Amino acid sequence: MPEEIFDVVNDADEVIGQKTRSEVHRLGLQHRAIHVLVFNARGQIFLQKRSMKKDRQPGLWDSSASGHLDTGEDYDACAVREVCEEIGLRLSAAPRRLFKLAASPATDQEHVWIYRCEAEGPFELHPEEIERGEWFDANELDRWMAERPGEFASAFVEIWRRVRPLQ
Repeated sequence: MPEEIFDVVNDADEVIGQKTRSEVHRLGLQHRAIHVLVFNARGQIFLQKRSMKKDRQPGLWDSSASGHLDTGEDYDACAVREVCEEIGLRLSAAPRRLFKLAASPATDQEHVWIYRCEAEGPFELHPEEIERGEWFDANELDRWMAERPGEFASAFVEIWRRVRPLQ
């Protein structure tokens, strides 16, 4: 399987070129990604524990689904694709956009759109991507993150800080 090709972008999130996934990460180039937060009717959030096979932040807890945009792909299409690929959730349209994070060290140099949707599961987790997934109460997640922030992917910590006041 050929290596993924990403759009390389500038500070304004404008495409300035293309490079392979490994080059983008090795060189610390800015690129694009999405995170989708899935909530159930009880207000719990579904989190995934990243597979130990992942090349970035393996074994850490992260958003319900996340991923890089393929070259030429738009953010909304990527959000629909990633929730299907990672947790088996089929959406007929893009989930609701919440906000965008600018590329930074915390996001691994990714410009990231954050999305929200509602679903009850159960989900079909992609074994190469996800070790396991669980539903968490927001207050429980707050305590856990305050006590052990190193158990979470760095971008998710930033995302949760922004999402939590919106709850």
